[in-house]
Amino acid sequence: MDNIFLALDFPSWDEASQFINKNDLQGVPVKVGMELFYREGSHIIEKLKENGHNIFLDLKLHDIPNTVHHAMKSLSTLNIDIVNVHALGGSEMIKRAKEGLLSGKGNERTKLIGVTILTSHSEETVQSELQLQQSLHESAIHLAKVTRKSGADGVVCSVHEAKAIKEACGEEFLTVTPGIRLTDTDANDQKRIATPAFARTNGSDILVIGRSITAADNPLAAYNQAVKEWGHDS
Repeated sequence: MDNIFLALDFPSWDEASQFINKNDLQGVPVKVGMELFYREGSHIIEKLKENGHNIFLDLKLHDIPNTVHHAMKSLSTLNIDIVNVHALGGSEMIKRAKEGLLSGKGNERTKLIGVTILTSHSEETVQSELQLQQSLHESAIHLAKVTRKSGADGVVCSVHEAKAIKEACGEEFLTVTPGIRLTDTDANDQKRIATPAFARTNGSDILVIGRSITAADNPLAAYNQAVKEWGHDS
């Protein structure tokens, strides 16, 4: 699987496709989030697949187990590469999500991952608002363990927890890390960020990069810079 997914954080397919074509980013792996998917529906997945993109569908499902099961059964027909749920939904919900993926008409290549602690959260948020008993770091590792035991393939986590999650859950357990910023770019609303180079050395398998590329003066050059910082030649 490719290592760097471009976050298509655009309000419409027209804007997303114009960005891809204008900047010669056809075929790069992409992340489709709530804004774009809820606006355009499943046909956007079909269009991206026609253009050769690997797809991470980032919907962060979090509901009662039966509802998530049926939602995943429907999503399985899209034959996407990665899809996710909130790990805070609990072990039964994650298990039912995996069952839904496997019972649908798709194939078994779709990876199910659980969101641990959002990269927009800080230690203060975790303690004062979510009132989790453990620290942010400990909570992320705990949720990763729950996700693994529930049959999922990996987690979404901060780069700063990725190495510890690998140690706790095994090297084969995927760590998908947003909050990636290229060298000399702004953090924006992310709290726990890192560069691609640091991410690779700290246990990340897959990077999700948005504004460092989409807001760049030359998005293709920025994507290529991310690849270079990650440590590959192409």
